[in-house]
Amino acid sequence: MNVRPTDPRAPPAAAITRATIDHIAIITLDDARGRNCLSEAMLAGLTEAFARIAADKDVRAVVIEANGPAFCAGHDLKEMTAHRADADRGHAYAQALMRACSTLMTDIVRLPQPVIAAVEGVATAAGCQLVASCDLAVASASATFATPGVHIGLFCSTPMVALTRNVAPKHAMEMLLTGEAITAEDARRIGLVNRVVALGTARAQALALARAIAAQSTAVVRLGKEAFYRQREMPLTQAYAYAGDVMVANMLAPDAEEGIGAFIEKRAPNWQDC
Repeated sequence: MNVRPTDPRAPPAAAITRATIDHIAIITLDDARGRNCLSEAMLAGLTEAFARIAADKDVRAVVIEANGPAFCAGHDLKEMTAHRADADRGHAYAQALMRACSTLMTDIVRLPQPVIAAVEGVATAAGCQLVASCDLAVASASATFATPGVHIGLFCSTPMVALTRNVAPKHAMEMLLTGEAITAEDARRIGLVNRVVALGTARAQALALARAIAAQSTAVVRLGKEAFYRQREMPLTQAYAYAGDVMVANMLAPDAEEGIGAFIEKRAPNWQDC
């Protein structure tokens, strides 16, 4: 097993740690006392970490995990409330915070490498949004998910964006309108997570999934992830035209030639990642 230590260049105040195992970047939310809320520092640290990972050709997949009983409890409400005393009652601060959070979620979707959430504990509000923004999610049987903003008079409008791109409208509306938590099994049933695993094994199972992805051609995985999200926003006819062009370009790429040849010759492919 090839293990690289935490990146020493990571911002010290970010409340995250990062390590790399077998070409898989592991980002750990490390503010257990703060329930791993998406504070200013956490958002800045995650955004910086993903920017570095995007440029790191050695990283083939990413796992996000968390220390403590909560995966992520959403925004830091105390931090937000403190700005009520600003001259504009916190308007500018709230706008900047929402932009920072939206940028992070968009960065995850646009990251060349697939991102897998390993969820132990609760993921609420923007924490649920973080899970929904990841490409894949593994949850322990004890994990719960909620968009409970309605309970405090703050509808989870930005988490709604990621949630509605994962689950059917009526399931999303029920979560948003009631604010009630759902179990890991219900999250799997409605499409918010891929797998439910035994308590304490989400990280190991997410790593196993990441290793399966990392064994594929990096070029093909990156091409496929980008195409998946782009075609989803297109009308049907346009999506097929775009996907057809991607397929043709892919078929002419060296790794497709190698992969098809290996299949015909009944041998393991030797990826060139191009």
